Amino acid sequence: MIKEDEYKKRRDKLGSKLSKNSLALISSSSYKIRSNDTEYPYRQNSNFYYTTGFREDEAALVIVKKRSKVKTYLFVKKKDKAEELWNGKRVGVKEAKKRFLVDKVYAIDSFDKRLKNLADGKKTLYFDFGSDGLDMSKKYKNIPEHKNVAKIIEKMRLIKSTSEIELIKRSVEIAKDAHHRAMKFDKLGKFEYQVQAEIEHSFKNQGAYSDAYTSVVAGGDNANTLHYIQNNEKLSDSDLILIDAGCEYEYYTSDITRTIPVNGKFSDEQKEIYNLVLDTQLKVLEAIKPGVKRSKLQKISIKCITEALIKLGVLKGDVKKLIKDEAYKPYYPHGIGHWMGIDVHDQCPYKDENTKEITLKKGMVLTIEPGIYLDKDDKKIPKKYRGIGVRIEDDILITNDGYENLSKDIAKSVEEIENIKDKKS
Repeated sequence: MIKEDEYKKRRDKLGSKLSKNSLALISSSSYKIRSNDTEYPYRQNSNFYYTTGFREDEAALVIVKKRSKVKTYLFVKKKDKAEELWNGKRVGVKEAKKRFLVDKVYAIDSFDKRLKNLADGKKTLYFDFGSDGLDMSKKYKNIPEHKNVAKIIEKMRLIKSTSEIELIKRSVEIAKDAHHRAMKFDKLGKFEYQVQAEIEHSFKNQGAYSDAYTSVVAGGDNANTLHYIQNNEKLSDSDLILIDAGCEYEYYTSDITRTIPVNGKFSDEQKEIYNLVLDTQLKVLEAIKPGVKRSKLQKISIKCITEALIKLGVLKGDVKKLIKDEAYKPYYPHGIGHWMGIDVHDQCPYKDENTKEITLKKGMVLTIEPGIYLDKDDKKIPKKYRGIGVRIEDDILITNDGYENLSKDIAKSVEEIENIKDKKS
C-alpha cells in the first residue's frame, strides 16, 4: 500500500511546478453506464488517484498557489445513510480530514461556490483538458491562461517510487500464476473463453480487483488480430494460443503475453517462429539501460523481425531496403512496447517539452513485446506458416545500470512452456 505522506509529496511536487498566482483542479472519474440503469464497476481517474489515493466518485482536488505558498483542498461526498444503504459506505468530510494530508476538506456540494472564490484573481488555471467533459475553459474565461495539468502529472508518473514498484511486482506475480494456470489447464476441446475464465479466476482469487484490460485469448489465426477480445471460438488442438493478460492490483497493472500450444507441444513450424520472436526480444533486452532511447529498441526489433521474415521466406531482398520500405509492417505492425504503471498504457510522455525523445531512466517501467503475425489468407506467406501469430511480452523496470525483468519467472522458452505441467507455479 502507498502511504498518505507519499500522496502529499506528489501534491507538493505538483504545486512546485505550478506558476505563481494559479489554481489547479483534478477531478475524480464518474460512473460509466453499462446499460439502462446498470453501471460498469467504478474505477478512479488515474491522475486523481495518483495525487490523492482517494477512491470515491464525485470528488475533486484543488491546489492553489499564491507566490510560493501552496494550499490543497479536497472535496468529497458527505455521509448519507440512505445513499450508503444502497451504494456502500463513504469516507465523508470528517474522516477525510483525519486521513488525507490536505489543508482543507469540504463537501462536494459546496464545490462550485468555493471554487469560484478560490479562482478569483488567479492568472493561470490548470485542469485536465480531457477529463469527463469538464469544460473549465468556458466557465472561467476571466482567467487569462489555461494549461493542461494532466501533462505535468503524467510526466511525474514516468519515474516509479519504491512503493509503486512493489505494487507492480505484486501485480506481475499474480499474473504469473494466472498464466501458469492457463498453461497447465487442459485446453483440448475447450473454448477460448474457458481459458480466459481460468486466468481471471486466478486474478480475483489472489486479490487483484480486476483484469488490467480485456484479456486476449486468441487461438490459431485469431492471434493475428492484435486486440482480439471476442474469445468465443473453439480451440483447435494443433494451434497456438496467444494469451495477452494482466491484472490490476491496488491500481497498479501488469501486462504479459505468452504464446503457447493448445496441445502442449510446439510443431516444428510453430517452434521456428516462436524462437525467432524470442531471439528478437532477448536482443532488445540486451540493449536496455539508462540513457537509451525507446526508438533504438524499436530499430533493433525491426531489424531482427525483418531478418526473421527473410529466414521464413515471407520477405525476400536486402534487409536495409526492406526496412526502408517498411515491408515488415504487415507482419509486425506495432511498437516494441509502452510505459506501464497505474494504467496498463501509462499516459506518460515519450517526448519532452522540446519534442526531444525521452531516454530511459532508473525507475521507469515499460513493456517489451515483439511479435510476428502471419495471416492464414496471405498467399505471400509459405503455406506451412499461415495462421500462426506469436507475441512475447514482459514487464521491464529500468535500474541503475540496466534493467530488471519483472516477469522473468513466467515460463517463456519452448522447453519451459512444454514442461510447465511438471512444475509448480
